[in-house]
Amino acid sequence: MKITNKPILLVEDDQVDTMTVIRALKEIHVTNPLVHLENGEEAIHYLREPKSDKPCIILLDLNMPIMNGIEFLQVVKHDDQLKRIPVVVLTTSEEQQDKVNSFNMGVAGYMAKPVDYRQFVEIMRSIDAYWTISEMP
Repeated sequence: MKITNKPILLVEDDQVDTMTVIRALKEIHVTNPLVHLENGEEAIHYLREPKSDKPCIILLDLNMPIMNGIEFLQVVKHDDQLKRIPVVVLTTSEEQQDKVNSFNMGVAGYMAKPVDYRQFVEIMRSIDAYWTISEMP
């Protein structure tokens, strides 16, 4: 069964990366609505807002102002209402420690943001295939 009505939550402060994600999702025919928030704090507010639609997956950047990705994970993964939502980290970080910390906090995946757009589409395709959140054309 495809979950196409649940939003994908993108937590990302970089406009170019955001546009790239939107473009890639469109290219692989993902029909889920995309909710885009610019930092971890906004994302926590959104997730805890009773009226907001809980996402089927969270795509999380690590390097953000106000509340970064690791701090966001610390909050989400200790919240009984939110901890089961799969989180995939999308980051430019080369830090091994970021990777270790992310997996220690139960992320579903960790992907370095490729500079090459085609490569990025393939990463989004693999995330999508894994979560089967899109409808095939």
